[in-house]
Amino acid sequence: MPRPRRSLPNFLHSVDTLERLVAKVLAVVTCVVIAASLIQLIQQVLISLITPGGTSWLGDGLIKVLGDLLTVLIALEVLQNVTSYLRRHVVQLELVLVTALTAVARKVIVLPAGSEDKPQLLIGLGIASISLAGAYWLVMRAANLRLPATDPSKTRSATAFQAPDPSAPGDGGGGAAAPAHPPR
Repeated sequence: MPRPRRSLPNFLHSVDTLERLVAKVLAVVTCVVIAASLIQLIQQVLISLITPGGTSWLGDGLIKVLGDLLTVLIALEVLQNVTSYLRRHVVQLELVLVTALTAVARKVIVLPAGSEDKPQLLIGLGIASISLAGAYWLVMRAANLRLPATDPSKTRSATAFQAPDPSAPGDGGGGAAAPAHPPR
């Protein structure tokens, strides 16, 4: 009589443990990158405010500050993706799409002067924007069709930076996030 295979569950448990460890290390590294980026951004803004005749807040100076600000925001969204994975052990497509949309929006905002002479770049960014927006719409529509609106815990988006809800059962007061949009 053959013995049941116990090595596969042990192996999968080891892979799962390693996967969670890597995600935790990524979260820590992302926090360090965000902190360094934020310190550098604050330093740049303060220096340009203090220095007479410093950076102009119009034109290229504003675009550079907005680009740096959006870069920090994208890093925060990546951290949110990692922490959401650690909490639920699933990759949330909605968060990934929002992060990608923010990255494309940043690229559009910081396009240098003369980019109108690069039609392939503009067409590519347009296609990326429309594709990501369409994918986000499909994901949200599928989520609204699949989940009944009577269960508020299932009609809410995952958010890593929300204050804990002490009345929420289950995950130690983690609570659910605010709705992505009002229910219909």
